[in-house]
Formats: sequence, C-alpha cells, structure tokens
Amino acid sequence: MSQSSVSSSSKPFLRTLAGEAVWPPPVWLMRQAGRYLPEYRETRQTAGGFLDLCYTPDLAVEVTLQPLRRYGFDAAILFSDILVVPHALGQDVAFKEGEGPVLDALKSEADLARLDVGRVLDHMRPVLDTVAGLSRAIPETTALIGFAGAPWTVATYMIEGGGSKDFATTKAWAYGRPDLFARLMETLVTATGDYLIAQIDAGAEAVQIFDTWAGALPEAEFMRWVVEPIGSLTRRIQAERPGVPVIGFPRGAGVMYPRFVTETGVTAVGLDTALPCAWAAENIQPLAVTQGNLDPIHLVVGGESLDAATDHVLGTLCGQRPHIFNLGHGIVPKTPPENVARMMERIRNAPRPGHT
Repeated sequence: MSQSSVSSSSKPFLRTLAGEAVWPPPVWLMRQAGRYLPEYRETRQTAGGFLDLCYTPDLAVEVTLQPLRRYGFDAAILFSDILVVPHALGQDVAFKEGEGPVLDALKSEADLARLDVGRVLDHMRPVLDTVAGLSRAIPETTALIGFAGAPWTVATYMIEGGGSKDFATTKAWAYGRPDLFARLMETLVTATGDYLIAQIDAGAEAVQIFDTWAGALPEAEFMRWVVEPIGSLTRRIQAERPGVPVIGFPRGAGVMYPRFVTETGVTAVGLDTALPCAWAAENIQPLAVTQGNLDPIHLVVGGESLDAATDHVLGTLCGQRPHIFNLGHGIVPKTPPENVARMMERIRNAPRPGHT
C-alpha cells in the first residue's frame, strides 16, 4: 500500500494516519473484542481455551467482527494475543482462568538457544488465515489493523514466566547480562518483524506495536530496549512494505514520548491515560498522528463522567490535528456495553472544536 493510496482512502482511519484531521475522528478501542460483550463470552465457550480461540480462524474472525456490528468502529484489530510470538518460538504458554498467562520462564542461555525463529510463520498460519478472512469480511470503510507485542514487553513475560509488578528478573538480565538479553531481543525483533510483514501481506492495512511495560525502564534502558527495537521494526516495515502505517504504543513513557516518536519513526503513537491531553497536543501532535487516551474506567462508570472525559479528548486533541479516538489502555471486562454505545453517539454527534 503506497502513501498516496492511504491518503486517498475512503477509510477515515487510514486518512487520519495519512495526516488528515478527519471529523468526527475515527474510533476504535484496544481490546474492543472481549469479555465485556455477551456474544464474545458465548463464542469463547465454544472455543475451549483462549489460545484455541486465537488459533481458530472462523472463531477469531467472528469475535473480531462482533464489536463492529454493535458500534460501527472505524477499524478492526486482529483478535489474537501478544504471547503467540513466544509460543511460536517454542516456549510453553498457557492461559489459566483467574491467573492469566503462564510461561515456562527462560532461565539460561540453553533456554534461549532453543527458541526457533524458523518455525514462527508456520506456527502463525491460522492467525494469518484470520487476517485474510477479516480483510474479506469487514465493511468497505473499516480499516484492518494487525499487531504484535513489542520485544521489551514480550521479553518480560518470557523471563518472568507471566505478569510482574517490578520486572526484577527481566531487568537483572538486561542490566547484568546485557549481551545475553540482547540476543533475546534480536530474536524477538526478527520474529516480530516476520510476523508483522506476514500480517500485512495477508491484508492488514496498518500495524500496532504494543509496548505495555515500556514505562518500567529508566531513560538509558528505555532507549536501548524500547526505542531501538521498535525503531528497527518500523524501519523494516517502511522499507519492505512502503506506506503501511506503524502505530507505536509505549505505555507509561511519560516525558520520553517525543523522543520515542522521533527516534522510532512511527507514523502514529498511542497515548496512555496518564498523559495530559494538553501536553500531548503541544509536544507530541506536531511530531506524529496521535491516538488515545480515554481512561477505560470512564467507560465502566458511564454517565456524565464519561461524557465529560470524552468531550475533553475531543476538545483538546481532535479537530485541528489528526487524532484517532481510543482508550489509554484496553477496555476492561466489567464495562457495560451500553456505555460504549453512549460514547460512540457522543463522538459521532459532537460539533467540531472551533466550529459552530
């Protein structure tokens, strides 16, 4: 996809990524397909385990389409998980009810040597079939987003064996065994790049790289383990698939956001909930298209709180510069579906800032 075809697209999401201040702004939500929807819960029961759902194209297509049918979002995002990459590399991954992801944690150089980049794309064939199916099934004005976890965030799960509050074991690798940790990151950069390119070839029109735990690192390590890998991925995509937009999401990056944008070269950047909208408008929007950053809990609470928060994002970030309306993190399971409908109606009917 060339940049000219993106900019001339009939899809508001792609026009925004090409630099147009579309009004009303395009909308999609991180984790827009998920447990808050009763139809998702019903489909999930038929799939068995969570990974079974990710690897069954018909079911993964169905759950991706469910929020589009309800809300008319401007983009669909592939239903999958960031941990399919370590799974594809040969690491044991399981999702346990009430516990979250559990991995056979990497502990040694021998564990690292067993990871096999060569098996990634064969393993991912069902996921790529889902992308291809979605590209045929979504509405003509809806864009299709592929995604992957960023190397740093994926590495934390691979080393910690699951989620973590302080990432102490991963940091001990990065700080105390940087050569070994660099090998893991190189493996992840290669595997993730192959995977994202394959998603694009299967029909993804843009890709998002989720670095959920980027904010856990100090400045020097942030530059080495967040910025450098995502920059490498962005440059590869731009070289091999010119014109395909790349969205980076360095959650928790704070004042490092501008350096992240300029030094990775991403097309757009997702803003987390903690980032002040006015600061982002002044310091980030001149550098790249922005996306975000409604607090997901406003969608849980609903009512006037949701209305005011929605209006704040619209009034601060939208209208004058290109912005994609989204959350500052993923939608949570206890979200009432009617609150999402309320937010969508408010966005679609909002007067453009500065216009009467």
